[in-house]
Amino acid sequence: MDINLNRRDFLLTVAAATLGIAAAPAILSPAAYAAGDFPDKPMQVLIPTGEGGGVDQAARAFDRIWSKYLGANFEYSYFPGASGQVGYEVFISKREPNAYNILFGNIGPEMIMYATQKVNYKYPEDFVYIGSMDVDDSVIWVSADSKFKTIQDLVEEGKKRQITLSTSRLPHPSTIGVLALAEATGMKVRMIPYGGGGPARSAAITGEVDGCATFLSTSLGLGDQVRFLTVFNNKNIAPSLTNNAPPVNQVFGTKIPPMSGQRAIAIHSKAAKAHPDRVKKLTETMKQVFSDPDYKEVAEKAGTPWEFIQYGDAAACDESAREYIALADRYRSLLTATK
Repeated sequence: MDINLNRRDFLLTVAAATLGIAAAPAILSPAAYAAGDFPDKPMQVLIPTGEGGGVDQAARAFDRIWSKYLGANFEYSYFPGASGQVGYEVFISKREPNAYNILFGNIGPEMIMYATQKVNYKYPEDFVYIGSMDVDDSVIWVSADSKFKTIQDLVEEGKKRQITLSTSRLPHPSTIGVLALAEATGMKVRMIPYGGGGPARSAAITGEVDGCATFLSTSLGLGDQVRFLTVFNNKNIAPSLTNNAPPVNQVFGTKIPPMSGQRAIAIHSKAAKAHPDRVKKLTETMKQVFSDPDYKEVAEKAGTPWEFIQYGDAAACDESAREYIALADRYRSLLTATK
């Protein structure tokens, strides 16, 4: 039985969306839960990065709409550290595999982390992704007053001296993209992890480093403070928002694979096997979010342009996860050389 919100609950939901991310109140009263049905208590969301970051904002925006269809509130906990490893290990070893506990992460960087670090869990034996909600391409940008006007300028400078690029965490799709570009062009580059997107972006804007390699969506809010140089995909899906930065392969004739992130929800593999009915409820209600007109407004308030929003089912998530494990293996020597 689905639980429907009454008019007051619905209005509270819409009001919360219009107030922005910080509000994020619980919207269902205890009486709204039906004992014996799933879910009959709040969902517990573990985020393997910091509070207030891009993943947190995307999770809260998605969950705000999801709650209307799932009939549950969401409660959040944060376990940043070791490029996401801390959060995944807490989730798998400390959280009950009951489908009430979910992890909201980012497939690209976290599967690179999985493949390059010594972790105490296995994919897909210990967890599986059940759905993703966006595709966010990696980019290189510089501060607006930088002398580098194009990606060719940056690469040519990198042939004369080692350039520096900030990144939120070293196991990241943008890191692989930059290192592959350096390998193909002879550019000398040093990737500097700052332990978070905010510090990484600040370092590039202030000129502490030559530029920043990161995901596109988290940089769009910087407006005219930055100049985008290139996109690590075959097409720039938001040219008007990125001063029409060209795809890297188009400029250099390279064959660097697309380097994107996908924010996604994972559950324990044990939960998927023990509670297929709960997983079905989760996935069916997840899909309903994408056709809800309120989601566009809430997602954009959270900083994710609507062009990036794209549903991916469990099979697509698994394919992406395995691709990133393969990419990490392929570029392992380059990733290791930068440490």
